[in-house]
Amino acid sequence: MPPAKIMIVVLNWNGYTDTLECLHSLDKISYPNYGIVVVDNGSSNDSVQKIREAFPKIPILEMDQNHGFAGGNNPGIEWALDHHAEWVLLLNNDTVVAPDFLEHLMAAAKEKPLAGVLGGKILRYQTDVIDHLGGYWDEKKGEFFSAHTGSQDHPYFEMEAADYVCGACMLIRKECLERVGFLEPRFFLFWEETDFCYRAQRAGWEVWTAPKAKIWHKVSSSFIGGKPHMHYFWWRSRLLWMARNCSIEEKRALYRQIIVPQAIKMARYFLIKSILFVFDRQEKKREEIRRYRAGCRGIFDYWRGSFGNCPHWLVKETSHNHSR
Repeated sequence: MPPAKIMIVVLNWNGYTDTLECLHSLDKISYPNYGIVVVDNGSSNDSVQKIREAFPKIPILEMDQNHGFAGGNNPGIEWALDHHAEWVLLLNNDTVVAPDFLEHLMAAAKEKPLAGVLGGKILRYQTDVIDHLGGYWDEKKGEFFSAHTGSQDHPYFEMEAADYVCGACMLIRKECLERVGFLEPRFFLFWEETDFCYRAQRAGWEVWTAPKAKIWHKVSSSFIGGKPHMHYFWWRSRLLWMARNCSIEEKRALYRQIIVPQAIKMARYFLIKSILFVFDRQEKKREEIRRYRAGCRGIFDYWRGSFGNCPHWLVKETSHNHSR
């Protein structure tokens, strides 16, 4: 039988330099049956023109605005399924792939026939340091962790069942998408892949790492507002994830032991440091205040049901942005 058809979805938002580097690396892969679609997530620069000039044969879906990671990838997933994809690979635009990474992903899929979702080994850009290789829920902290983050790469990692795999390189079986649905767009950024993986597992699929499939990731290059920008989405999406994936008893315990104490501490720090800033206007302290304010605003926006993009004050003006 011919090898399964894989459609690769690459999401771009004003980041054509990264996207072009990613596409050049995809141009060198050895897997014989794949296609690529680029989704431009409402770029305000000349990304579409630059990508089309360099890769005229790759289709580009142009969105009217920035719909976030989930909302931007969903049209690409739909396009891939409409073009007879048996597997859909979500790949961050700020990644570079090993030429044989698709062969290794498909070998892992063959080894685990119940795998609905697989994730490659994500290394930090231009290094052999692991950034992500399978994520796991820590109920004592109310957050996820990757057991191998910061470790040096070596060839002896085995496949592992995971709670989730990182959306920077996430391979999804067609039947899984048909049963589970697409990414939840309210997440916008952060926690959307964890939500999808949990939904897949509730539907009977498994989630596995594929450590022989290697990519290199520049990591969080979309957060142009720095830590405050990340902090806002992390908090808002964290609460949404808990609402969708935790039982009533789990949520009560998480809020009582973790969420409420952390939120009170963050609000207290915001107030105290804002007062102290009147007397000592250091830039470092300004950023701390912005981060605490961003976290508090993320919680507030979750509870009032305000999703979509972040408040404008969180985003620093810059000439070069990315998809994630």
